[in-house]
Amino acid sequence: MSLRVLVTGGAGYVGAVLVPRLLGAGYDVTVLDLFAFGDFLPPEAAGAPGLRKVRGDIRDAALLARLMPGHDMVIHLACISNDPSFALDPALSRSINYDCFEPLVVAAKRARVRRFVYASTSSVYGSDTPRPYREDAATDHPLSPYAASKKGAEVLAYTYHALYGIDVTVVRYFTVYGPAGRPDMSLFRFVKWVAEGDPVIVYGDGTQERDFTYVDDIAAGTVAALKPLGFEVINLGSDHPIVLNDALRLVEELVGAKARVVHRPRHEADVQATWADITRARTLLGWSPRYEFRDGVTQLVSWYLENRTWAREISTG
Repeated sequence: MSLRVLVTGGAGYVGAVLVPRLLGAGYDVTVLDLFAFGDFLPPEAAGAPGLRKVRGDIRDAALLARLMPGHDMVIHLACISNDPSFALDPALSRSINYDCFEPLVVAAKRARVRRFVYASTSSVYGSDTPRPYREDAATDHPLSPYAASKKGAEVLAYTYHALYGIDVTVVRYFTVYGPAGRPDMSLFRFVKWVAEGDPVIVYGDGTQERDFTYVDDIAAGTVAALKPLGFEVINLGSDHPIVLNDALRLVEELVGAKARVVHRPRHEADVQATWADITRARTLLGWSPRYEFRDGVTQLVSWYLENRTWAREISTG
């Protein structure tokens, strides 16, 4: 009998890559999603016999109580993103990223779910953490309500592991990108703006560094994190930070056009640099990123140009 995995937010950007990988590995998958931003699951996954899609809100405790029994594992992707239009709203970040977490874990505990994987974020490290970021570094100074809410959920995850023995792995994602990426993220914006000749907005002087991680690598690391480990926090990053200005130059090269750069002040919640120490992922999960930055951006640019007739209409916020 196939193991059954419940994936919250499974119709989103990461879920669209993760869910087909789970199905290909022989898991039966239930996707719980509001589908508020559409359904990004590819057609070949959407028609798979092992897939069940449920429209619903992760804040609905009664729904979770009905849905959870029979599942062996949970991968919790659903959240409000770090898009500034959401991230600076404390009530919304708390409601989606923190308040709903405990009912989800309680439902998993009552249904005797074996494994729980929680997708957290590099944002929990704040701005004072020595680089590269290690999982045992202090995370007491988050810079946004988004980061604080994700950190709070990590703490609850440990509490339920300690009290009830739930096997939990927290995976901290570092700046996920790739084809059909989130339109509020810098790389998607750069590709669209350069391709369409629009002004390219750079916040600050562009010397910020980001540990960009290709979405397929993130999906592979998340599946690997289904391995029982007790309780662990594990970085999933490329271990190769890229300067934002260099990323823009690569986009210019691949698109074949010059950027018209407009500088604006850097946001106070925007850290100068991120860099993942991925020793723990290599050791515990046998995982390492496969995609070089240039290869990943090439895939993003190719996807955009192939879908340009409608992708150019996507709002970048």
